[in-house]
Amino acid sequence: MQKTAIITGASSGIGAATAEQFLARGYSVINIARRPSPVQGVINIAADLSTDNGAVDAAQACIAHLPAESSEVALIHNASLMLKDSAQSCETEAIIRVLAVNVLAVNTLNRRLMTHMATGSSVIFVGSTLSEKAVAGAYSYVVSKHAQLGQMRATCQDLIGSGIHTAMVCPGFTDTEMLKQHLGGDTDLMVEIGSQNGFGRLIKPEEIAGVVTWAHESPVVNGSVIHANLGQIEH
Repeated sequence: MQKTAIITGASSGIGAATAEQFLARGYSVINIARRPSPVQGVINIAADLSTDNGAVDAAQACIAHLPAESSEVALIHNASLMLKDSAQSCETEAIIRVLAVNVLAVNTLNRRLMTHMATGSSVIFVGSTLSEKAVAGAYSYVVSKHAQLGQMRATCQDLIGSGIHTAMVCPGFTDTEMLKQHLGGDTDLMVEIGSQNGFGRLIKPEEIAGVVTWAHESPVVNGSVIHANLGQIEH
């Protein structure tokens, strides 16, 4: 039976590393993103997930690559938008934009794709340490990731009895383009942030990808939050 991994944002970082690991397991892998994945063998679906029409079109394009009957699917919600803002400065338009990518597109993809997912499938959310805590200067992102955690838990409850499980993988500070952009390319700050865990380094994207693939293969984690942060030092 064909097994498929649908990954949003597999164009770089954690998403690309996850695509590689699912391909190595014999899955057909679909990337939903504005940019194509650098991983050879991935099916690329160009989409703007900041609009509902973009998410709907992406889901329809995915369905065209799935078997006629329901099959095993790993639906990985990895794409994310992070802005620099605060409770004092965040404009309504900005938080709507962040929620559109991080929460609303997830809802649309779930609604459109879950009817094509058989027992053994999963819906895996790539969250953040900021799904359960907060830092200054990332207001809309923190709000969206907290919402995404509730979305995962509610999805778990609504899928009970379906044979489809959910989980949220919460990476710590990972060596990705998104983190680099958020820090303005400050390499000294990257090193400092990387030191704030039990191993004193940034996490590698492939390490998070390994947790994501394991979560898909492990229905026992249904509804769970999985902390993948090398033992982040608490302040």
